[in-house]
Amino acid sequence: MKIIKIMPCLDMKDGRVVKGVHFVDLKDAGDPVECAALYQEEGADELAMLDIAATIENRGARLEWVENVASVINIPLTVGGGISSLEDIELTLNAGADKVSMNSSAVHNPELIRKAAQKFGSERITVAIDGCRNQDMPSGFEVVVSGGTKPMGIDAVEWARECEKLGAGVILPTSMDGDGTQDGYDLEYTRAIADAVNLPIVASGGAGKLSHFYDAVEEGGATILLAASVFHFRTFTVREVKKYLKGRGLKVEDYNNEESGPR
Repeated sequence: MKIIKIMPCLDMKDGRVVKGVHFVDLKDAGDPVECAALYQEEGADELAMLDIAATIENRGARLEWVENVASVINIPLTVGGGISSLEDIELTLNAGADKVSMNSSAVHNPELIRKAAQKFGSERITVAIDGCRNQDMPSGFEVVVSGGTKPMGIDAVEWARECEKLGAGVILPTSMDGDGTQDGYDLEYTRAIADAVNLPIVASGGAGKLSHFYDAVEEGGATILLAASVFHFRTFTVREVKKYLKGRGLKVEDYNNEESGPR
């Protein structure tokens, strides 16, 4: 039985954690350093930090944000947003990230995935695939980029297969239809990609009930469960989610995290 991991996500804008619905209508959700330290203390297995404005503003990731968050945790940190070159990846890893997540840049330059995996190792390269429903696509899902604002005419499931061939180590599919709604992960989208590749899948977008986390594993095929709103606004703690999953027979890391603290 695979160990299920919980990954709170810090969506970043102007130095603050924010959260919206369908990537818009953003609300302030706290200080990133305080959030990061709290989530590790509660037993988070990994942490994601996504600079949601970097691509739209045509700039790199804010490395000081990475440094500040990395300084208070020792769990793996995945950083995304504005990463479009090998130099960006190297700077981000040097700032304290353990992994990087690429989305728009990978779609526009697939060879970047191959070169990044060769230079830094596949285990450090996550490809995020934002998708929305489009029945004109073979799988029914189309890749969208630039924070969900630009459809690309690319089938999302085929793109996931290509990312695996190029050397990606993790796939992070997010459904534009479900993001921030708290109506549940898009299980159909998550499962379609999970069935297409032999890589860890991060379920993302829409968690609102404890049962949604279980469904993402059992129906969606995910092994890493990313959530934002329910943690930021204290609907549940990370510990409560882990206790629930354990109670339903899933294997999770011990949620009494005894190794919390800075790296």
